[in-house]
Amino acid sequence: MGRRIAAIIRHGDYHQTPGAPSAHQPYPLNADGKKHAVEAATIIQNVQRQFDWILAKEIDSSQMLRAWQTADIIAHTLDIQHELLCFDELAERCVGSAANLTADKIVKIIHDDPRYDEPPVNWKSNSEYCLPLQGAESLLEAGKRVAEHLISRLSGLPANGPDTLKLFVGHGAAFRHAAFHLGVLQYDDIAHLSMFHGRPVFIELLPDGRWTHITGEWKIRPVNSEFRD
Repeated sequence: MGRRIAAIIRHGDYHQTPGAPSAHQPYPLNADGKKHAVEAATIIQNVQRQFDWILAKEIDSSQMLRAWQTADIIAHTLDIQHELLCFDELAERCVGSAANLTADKIVKIIHDDPRYDEPPVNWKSNSEYCLPLQGAESLLEAGKRVAEHLISRLSGLPANGPDTLKLFVGHGAAFRHAAFHLGVLQYDDIAHLSMFHGRPVFIELLPDGRWTHITGEWKIRPVNSEFRD
């Protein structure tokens, strides 16, 4: 049975609205972000050659423009024949009806609504907290959604095929929480680790259904920092 490997790739830096949780902001990569995407392609090419993996034709991306652009630049830099597919399932944690508002405005909305308790001070980085707003989800819920997508898509690769690497481009917090659900990270790791823009982390789906980390560095998160996509 051929090995099945996922490269999970955080999108490049982009034109983010200051002070707003970045989850569903519809803005493009900035100049640094485009460089991050090119750097990602170089890393993928080097690791692929090191392990003698083939690349799956289909590249999965979240629907956000910054992720799609990152995936598109990676594919064209690698000069591969590919099909770039976008999935809602790879989105970052949704804050529901508060999407794209600043954090201060979101807190005020909760404060002014008599139905709700005040959100915890660390609500943006609290893995279990879900804003009490329509359509919102917790970071753990978002991670579970992403994990299920990774399992489904890698399980769909031919069982008796060659060792295959499949690319997934999305968002840092959702990928980290997915890694927890997959058993690649421990729960306490989530708060201490982040992802570099455009630096893939390579994880493998083993024949027995377990997952393992192969290569690619997680970013060490500064103490008391908030999650930032």
